Amino acid sequence: MATGVCDLLAVARVVRDPLGAMQSSIPDRSMTAKPRAFAEAVRPPWMERNLAIVLGARASMSAARSVAGVITALYLSAEGFSGLRIGMLFLCVALASAVMSSAIGVVSDALGRKVFLVVVPLLASISACVFALDRTAPLLFVFAAFGSFGRGAGAGAGNVGPYQPAEAAFVAESVPEGQRTDVFGRLAFVSALGALAGGLLAGLARPGRATGLAAELAYRPAFLAAAVLAALAGIVALGLSEPARPPRSGDRRVWFVLPRRSWGALWRFWITNGLNGLAIGMFGPFVSYWFHRRYGSSPGEIGVLFAVVNVATLISSLSAGHIERRLGTLRAIVGVRFLQAALLVPLALAPAFWIAGGIYLVRMLVQRVGLPLRQSFTQAVADPAERAGLAALSNLPAQGSQAGSQVLAGYLFDEVSLAAPMLLAAGLQALNAVAYGALFRSVPSSTAVPSGVSGVEEANEIPGVGTGAT
Repeated sequence: MATGVCDLLAVARVVRDPLGAMQSSIPDRSMTAKPRAFAEAVRPPWMERNLAIVLGARASMSAARSVAGVITALYLSAEGFSGLRIGMLFLCVALASAVMSSAIGVVSDALGRKVFLVVVPLLASISACVFALDRTAPLLFVFAAFGSFGRGAGAGAGNVGPYQPAEAAFVAESVPEGQRTDVFGRLAFVSALGALAGGLLAGLARPGRATGLAAELAYRPAFLAAAVLAALAGIVALGLSEPARPPRSGDRRVWFVLPRRSWGALWRFWITNGLNGLAIGMFGPFVSYWFHRRYGSSPGEIGVLFAVVNVATLISSLSAGHIERRLGTLRAIVGVRFLQAALLVPLALAPAFWIAGGIYLVRMLVQRVGLPLRQSFTQAVADPAERAGLAALSNLPAQGSQAGSQVLAGYLFDEVSLAAPMLLAAGLQALNAVAYGALFRSVPSSTAVPSGVSGVEEANEIPGVGTGAT
């Protein structure tokens, strides 16, 4: 218990002063070496053309999803959707995303990643156009599912849609293992930049108290902005260069790859991510809706809050590599999850919009640190030939449990209280942190414990985790 408290304090210290943490990890250099060190910090030696393209596409797609994350639930509410009906729409989104993400993961391991980094953003662009130009409820349900609207909402900006397993695997294959967490930190950084722009663009929606056709017209500019940004992400990804993947079984072309060699990690992720999905569904897709219902906030006010959050948390994701080297990935992930759970309680009970906004900012600061840690850890324990499949299928229970808890959250918002889903989410996320630490503590990975701590080689191997076992 004392060790866990120390881990939490260490994570909090680095999150509170990420620049200091980054500086403390850099050795003293002479004055003549400083310009070169700065140049390497801006463009490290491992930053090549493909990674630059991925970062640009991620920034654009995160901006698009940030716009949609602010306005989708508010627009549906203006169209007369109840909390329960919005939850049902998000259920459809979650189920469609689960199917798409799983299919993309196992197919991209066999056939390649690039096509999905191009096509999926274009689908999101089409969906945003439908939201901008049509208010027919069945069409909104269908294209919300195609565009993954309502997934990865709020100021999180980490989730760019169901192609993320392919993106993560593409990145993991493009950099040395020792820089993997740093690269995922950069992805989170540019996501925050994109979300910053998207949060401000959400202010293009000026609905007031408009409903029906007037609401469609008021929200149209913001949805069209999201459509342009998503299309730009797909167009930028056309520039990626990806070598053809060799046949997996002799000369026979394999159309998909199931992560059999990574089974030992997969079933553990199913348990932990399933618990976390329940927590996320209680609050994640409803962030802007909750601020609107709780405090009467407009899309512009919520967009400004999200922009402030993204400015304030830009650097925290870059400190993930330092935290990993100091605590080890697993301890850092567990500490971050506990902090996220604890901060949901005062957020739910905050008496005013900007007080709640300040607490939300701190929580997002912590979340930004955790995202690259979790992505790096997932790639580290996967068999190299199954990275996208493991990343996709490991999230399948999370998407299913999130789908169900979104409907429950909508009911609780309507019939119980606005605080009830968030308090329930806090308990579930704390339980997730306990399960994560218990199930993965024996993972044989150089990122699982702090550098300089002995005993990595003696750790008990999990059968089927990157060992070639079936």
